[in-house]
Amino acid sequence: MNGARRTDGNRRHRAAVLGSPIGHSLSPVLHRAAYEELDLRDWSYDRFETDEAALPEFLAGLGPEWAGLSLTMPLKRAVIPLLDEVSDTAASVEAVNTVVFTQDGRRVGDNTDIPGIVAALRERGIEQVDSAAVLGAGATASSALAALARVCTGEVVAYVRSAARAAEMRQWGERLGLRVRTADWADADRALRAPLVIATTPAGTTDSLARSVPERPATLFDVLYDPWPTDLAARWSAHGGAVVSGLDLLVHQAVLQVEQMTGRAPAPLHAMRTAGEKALAAR
Repeated sequence: MNGARRTDGNRRHRAAVLGSPIGHSLSPVLHRAAYEELDLRDWSYDRFETDEAALPEFLAGLGPEWAGLSLTMPLKRAVIPLLDEVSDTAASVEAVNTVVFTQDGRRVGDNTDIPGIVAALRERGIEQVDSAAVLGAGATASSALAALARVCTGEVVAYVRSAARAAEMRQWGERLGLRVRTADWADADRALRAPLVIATTPAGTTDSLARSVPERPATLFDVLYDPWPTDLAARWSAHGGAVVSGLDLLVHQAVLQVEQMTGRAPAPLHAMRTAGEKALAAR
């Protein structure tokens, strides 16, 4: 499936990010930086506070000038029944973070978080690992597993807090064709010895693990970006380990969104990352 939209330059085009809460989102900064770099003067990108109850009416009210939407929580699953088509990537984790409106009026959903994780790892020279660990079991963790299905050749250990979450992660593993073993969060310090650790938990959750970083850590992918660095990422870097940040993920998934919504590729990765870094530094 190709959800990329081909747009003409003779009328205005709109895009936006939706979610609740949404005020913290860096998506407008990244997309607007891309429009400026690509000289797309007739494009605008906004943010709208939108919850699950308001989403159907919001979509129904969009006019032909709308090219696409970025979606954050809690809308990634709520939007699926409202779409005409969903990519295999999005269907694999039952989560859509990108909607493209085609010129014939169809709503096409995709998930750019998964290839965004893969691209962010590849940028740091990580093409393949023989094992990995995931901290957490929320929506981002399922995308992490889907990405690991593309880069991990062996077992993934997911550290979770409950039996229900453990069962969910094992089910995602089976669905994605990935060997997933679960372990109790109380033993999460063991995760830090893996060749690749992906931390998908909310701010502050992994702070207590910082003191357990090994002398020679491998690679940490911490999906947070504000505040940054996290205690775990700071200690990881201090010990000489490679760190991939949530901003890396945000930029790479936004690059794919810009390309799909505008039909222009490649999107300006460097300009978008620079804009994101400046915005974070100003907070």
